[in-house]
Amino acid sequence: MKIAIAGCCGRMGLTLVKAVLADEGLTLVAGSERPGFDEKVVASKLETVGCKNLFITSSPDVLAEAADAILDFTSPESTLAIARAAAKSGRVHIVGTTGFTDAEKQELANHARTARMVQSGNFSIGVNLLEKLVEQMAVLLDDSYDIEIFEMHHKHKKDAPSGTALMLGEAAARGRGVVLADKKASARDGITGERRRGDIGFAALRGGDVVGIHEVMFAGQGEIIEIRHQGFNRDIFASGALRAAKWAITQKPGLYSMKNVLGL
Repeated sequence: MKIAIAGCCGRMGLTLVKAVLADEGLTLVAGSERPGFDEKVVASKLETVGCKNLFITSSPDVLAEAADAILDFTSPESTLAIARAAAKSGRVHIVGTTGFTDAEKQELANHARTARMVQSGNFSIGVNLLEKLVEQMAVLLDDSYDIEIFEMHHKHKKDAPSGTALMLGEAAARGRGVVLADKKASARDGITGERRRGDIGFAALRGGDVVGIHEVMFAGQGEIIEIRHQGFNRDIFASGALRAAKWAITQKPGLYSMKNVLGL
């Protein structure tokens, strides 16, 4: 199976490069960087993870033509361009990018009509199990239990709440049978008044090189139930992304999630 990695010299891109090279069933055939990239700088970064002489392009179409599957943890703008290219040729497109607007999410779904796309706010198997547990707990615990979602990431992360936190919020909302947009409470500051019954609260912290900490709290009268996941390195996301690519290559065109990959 031929793999291409978008944004191959980013933090997650280099992690994916290393993971693909270590998998005997996969062949790394291409990577992409922004237009005007410095070839020497790119080559130097790739060599830090044992990768030499990789074909690099800034063209989404060229990237898609080179591979069976594209692993993409970049930016919404870049991912949409790659999605258009992947849709033309029916490629597998693994999307770990977060921060999409509703309109951009709809555009991705449109491209998945001809591509085989797996999109997730988090490709960690542990986080996806956490998501399932949150939904089940929200079914069992009524809205007398207040739901609060805490997340922390490294200081370079641009979107908040994180895609993973929103994924967990959506799971809680599904369990309660409500729409997250109607119940989401975040950025509390000043005199906010009492907490509304049924709200799903978010708190986002940024600092250091934290890979990802996510915690969901169900705070009731006389008890608090907490479930937590902490990622110690990006290898967990790469492992999930490779598993998703191997699964998606056998599927029909469509938009899938890690729940589909894991059979959840």
